[in-house]
Amino acid sequence: METPEPLLARRTWLLPLALLSGACLTVFVLTNVIDAMHSGDPRHVLTLVLHPNPVAASSTLSNAGEIVAAVLAIAITVVAILVELASKRYTHRVTELFISEPINFVVMGLFIVTALQGLWVTMTFDNAGSGSGYVPYVGVVVSMSLLTICLLVLLPYFSYVFSYLNPIHIVRRIHGHVLEVIAAQGHGSNVDAARTEAVRGIEQLADVALNAMQHRDNAIAIASVHTLRRLIGDYRALSSSLPQAWFSVGGDLAQNPDFVSMDRTTLLDLAERRLWFEMKVLRQYQMVYDEALNRTRDLVYVIAIDTRLLAEDAMAAGDPHWLQLIMKFFNTYLRSAINAQDVRTAYNVLHQYRRMAEQLLEHDQSDRVVEVAGYFKYYGLTAFAARLPFVLEVVAYDLCALIELAHERNSTCLDELLTLLLRVDKESEGEVQEASLRGVRKAQAKLATLFLANGDKERAKRIYEDMREEDPRRLASIRDELHAVHSPEYWEITDRGANFDYIPNERREQLDEFFGWFSALPAPNPPAIEEHPGPPGGRNSTLGSIE
Repeated sequence: METPEPLLARRTWLLPLALLSGACLTVFVLTNVIDAMHSGDPRHVLTLVLHPNPVAASSTLSNAGEIVAAVLAIAITVVAILVELASKRYTHRVTELFISEPINFVVMGLFIVTALQGLWVTMTFDNAGSGSGYVPYVGVVVSMSLLTICLLVLLPYFSYVFSYLNPIHIVRRIHGHVLEVIAAQGHGSNVDAARTEAVRGIEQLADVALNAMQHRDNAIAIASVHTLRRLIGDYRALSSSLPQAWFSVGGDLAQNPDFVSMDRTTLLDLAERRLWFEMKVLRQYQMVYDEALNRTRDLVYVIAIDTRLLAEDAMAAGDPHWLQLIMKFFNTYLRSAINAQDVRTAYNVLHQYRRMAEQLLEHDQSDRVVEVAGYFKYYGLTAFAARLPFVLEVVAYDLCALIELAHERNSTCLDELLTLLLRVDKESEGEVQEASLRGVRKAQAKLATLFLANGDKERAKRIYEDMREEDPRRLASIRDELHAVHSPEYWEITDRGANFDYIPNERREQLDEFFGWFSALPAPNPPAIEEHPGPPGGRNSTLGSIE
């Protein structure tokens, strides 16, 4: 299948040149043939194309030099303005990349050669005074051909410039340049200079994302973020062929802002684990993420998604150190979202973090799953302390989802995960708002129905023991609200799409069995929202705060 680059080259150069050349040739031939037919000597008129009148040829070539010089000046002015505007809008690397493109040298060189050729050929005419009558017919034809090509190529060249300065193409070129620099290490290039150039390319991709975000060019910002992820994938495919010196953190690399403040032990650890490149890219993710909080949430979500995809790549590669580094950045994302009071972002980052944990379960990495669940609990309580109780509810539901998957896979970490869920609200029980506690209790009650439906009464009893001291009226209202939700999908558009309070029909009858263990509960009283199930966390949920 044809690649986009050759297709783009044909659309930019071959098609316009073919159309313009055909149009010009058709017009010239038709008009010349018609004029020849109406002349006294048609043969003579047609031969003037290759053997023009010396005076006319000399005069034409004299003007041709001026035309080429004027067109070249206009082209350089327009291109310089366009490149400078693109450079200021996205990254200064645009100018450097554009100037280094061979096609610019070829086009500008063609104009210069044409102008000089016309001047020198004009000077060699000798058709008056000396009597030799010398006329450089070949030089005239070549000069006119070059002039024709210069004028024909002008429109395709401008099309090429506009296409080149397309920010998506700029991002691709930076990506390609970084990979070329890295691949050259296998041929003995200067390691320190190559690392500096690679870091420069990474930073420029992040700059494109930041500048695009400032101008609300979300598609370009997202493309830059995706390109950073692809860059890591392509780099890791090359890393096995790189010399050991590449992975050390020294020289100019150690003075980079993302590394200069790090403890020496940390730098040595990055070098030993061969992860400085990945660390650099993730630090750019973190920088863009922090800038986008509460401003460009789509970009934040993309960063979380791409970080999760990187984690899946790390699992597939069996690289625990790379996976551990990614988990640290997920934790950093959550901390930043909580500090910025951006509940919606925390909600979506937790979603991607949980999906990563589910993949860990698929890879039978139970210890890692428990570690992630511990982070969930920690950041849920941290968010609650920061007066963001809805995040604690989300944590409870995500832990519930992990436990359900662990139960399905008969994972060895099931009981540890259940313990974390039952303790998720313990540190704050004396102060917790009812809305937050209700969401946690609903998640626990849902989980109890899973255990009962599978004959696991012992684990269901553990949940009962944890909830038995609750206010009976609160437990009854939780029971009634869970019974009232019959749609598995939430009625608004969210990344998750699922209704937190929904219980599958095959487990719904276990709801009454579970709540039947509690004494003195009021009789069932379906809430007024029976036909319109409440948002995740129930009627009193703080979901409104994510708006």
